[in-house]
Amino acid sequence: MQIGYTTWGMPKVPIDDAIPFLAKQGFDAVELTVLPNYTTAIDTLTPSERKRIKGLYDQHGLAMPAIAAHRSLLAEAPDDHEENMKVLTKAVDLCAEWADGTGKPVLDTVLGGSPDDWHEKQNFIIERVWALVHYAGERGVVIGLEAHTGAALDTVEKAVDLIHTINSPYMKHNFDISHFDIMGISTEESVRLMAPDAAHTHVKDQRGRAPDFEFLIPGEGDFDFVAYLQAMHEAGYTGSITAEVSYMVQRRPDYDPMAAAAMCYQTLEKAFLESGVPRDG
Repeated sequence: MQIGYTTWGMPKVPIDDAIPFLAKQGFDAVELTVLPNYTTAIDTLTPSERKRIKGLYDQHGLAMPAIAAHRSLLAEAPDDHEENMKVLTKAVDLCAEWADGTGKPVLDTVLGGSPDDWHEKQNFIIERVWALVHYAGERGVVIGLEAHTGAALDTVEKAVDLIHTINSPYMKHNFDISHFDIMGISTEESVRLMAPDAAHTHVKDQRGRAPDFEFLIPGEGDFDFVAYLQAMHEAGYTGSITAEVSYMVQRRPDYDPMAAAAMCYQTLEKAFLESGVPRDG
């Protein structure tokens, strides 16, 4: 496994600052966020800029395990859905373009909607997910769909059921254990069910139980990263363990994206050393 970071926590940090900084910290892999409010928004990535960014990764010895483009698949208004799909399909194309000898980045995204939609709009959900997975599959790109608290896809059971229903090698989990931890689901249980079909991961720290919870920077809470890494290793996961700094943290008036990233690395490095889990970097 590798220690990864997602630039989700660095919306205003120029990529020329982010990549060298993250490499210097010791990260092995960096997921790039390409949403409109980021310095690497997909519509700003000209062909020359795409080539240059990929060159930055290569220069600093960083893997690119995923591209983050969180856009709802369940927007009812045609114009809204069209705009969301435009971002998602462009991100899929970018994943295909940035393929290297180790494969193509996973497209990390979410389903959107609300928990009640799962049963009320089942056919609609399957139709929307399948359309994106089909587009990605034609380009050899895997969709990593993240189960997310408050969304239509919010539980382990739903996530596993959707994987089985879509039944495609291009549909996998972006396994963010924090969303299950705040529901009181044990690490052992969520890893047992999610890891076999996980194409990518996110980890945060967290406090409390839904709906009264708070996402934290890894190392600020009491989540047992050692037990998590051991469980993931035993489950056969070999990809990036990618630290994510949530919007909850980013809204703090004193938020420092560089300090947060450094804390993420220190926390995960310590956990890897204590767990005895081998690290490939």
